[in-house]
Amino acid sequence: MAQALRLARRGLCNTTPNPSVGCVLVRDGVIIGEGFTQPAGQNHAEIEALADARSRNADTRGATAYVTLEPCSHYGLTPPCVEALISARLHRVVAAMQDPNPLVSGQGLERLSAVGIATGCGLMAAEAGELNLGFVSRMTRGRPWLRLKVAASLDGKTALMNGRSQWITGAPARLDGHRWRARACAILTGIGTVRDDDPQLSVRGVETSRQPLKVVVDSRLELPLTARVLEGGGLLVAAASADAAKIEALVSRGAEVVVLPNSRGKVDLAGLMSELARRGINEIHAEAGLKLNGSLLREGLVDELLLYLAPMLFGDAARGMFDLPELADLAGRHQLSVSEVRRVGADIRIVARLGSG
Repeated sequence: MAQALRLARRGLCNTTPNPSVGCVLVRDGVIIGEGFTQPAGQNHAEIEALADARSRNADTRGATAYVTLEPCSHYGLTPPCVEALISARLHRVVAAMQDPNPLVSGQGLERLSAVGIATGCGLMAAEAGELNLGFVSRMTRGRPWLRLKVAASLDGKTALMNGRSQWITGAPARLDGHRWRARACAILTGIGTVRDDDPQLSVRGVETSRQPLKVVVDSRLELPLTARVLEGGGLLVAAASADAAKIEALVSRGAEVVVLPNSRGKVDLAGLMSELARRGINEIHAEAGLKLNGSLLREGLVDELLLYLAPMLFGDAARGMFDLPELADLAGRHQLSVSEVRRVGADIRIVARLGSG
């Protein structure tokens, strides 16, 4: 199963909206086939492993399949994997975790058991869940997993008061940030960051077979038509305004606009998360300013912080990480659980989950 998980990680950046899955076929203590999920519409891990076994002229009868997620039992863009496993006349199928997709959710293992194939579930389940936390989130909560990336000085400042922030962290940390971008299905920012930094919101310096969807939260449709984020397509603008002329201008530049107003005339962020989930987005990588960062936190939409701290001090006259209201009591704090601290170049990377652990 550990090998199946290693295989699954190889597809981590390419399988959206599907989960990243690995499969290993074993017969008489020998690996006879391996595979991992290919891009959407192509082979799932089990089919790849069976094909690998055939290429080795290996006999799959009586073999055991170790797969990181319960085999699918329904027709989507590809046929059900359980039928292929049944046709291969396996003896046993061991899944790391049950598929949270309601279209499967135990039915795959039940189908295998019904024809006499032994099944097991739960081996290295925690590791498998971590690998596909975005897919699990979308299936169980109806929204993607949102990872909020912040680069700051040691005193928690992300930019000067005039908005300048390039560059706080060094080149190794910036490249590391692009690796995290690559595994995400969408990169999210706000109109303030677009105005201050004119970002491309693309993956650069890291090998990837696809670029994540670019998402800009822009309540009043103020996005400049010269902004670099409009280059190359793949841009979704989330607005509160339904100004037809502004929408038409953005559409003419290749953007798509969704109007999702809340009662305060801002973008309904929770509604945006639901819309992105509907589009098959599993993981969101957010890189925004303190206002949008604060709004995402206040609305309980942030699942994980990816924080890079640079060895420098800005002082009080600089912008912070989050626009949050003053607390009168510690009970109102946002509790974090640190899962990793690592040095990246001269900077420090901290990964922390929202909640106490």
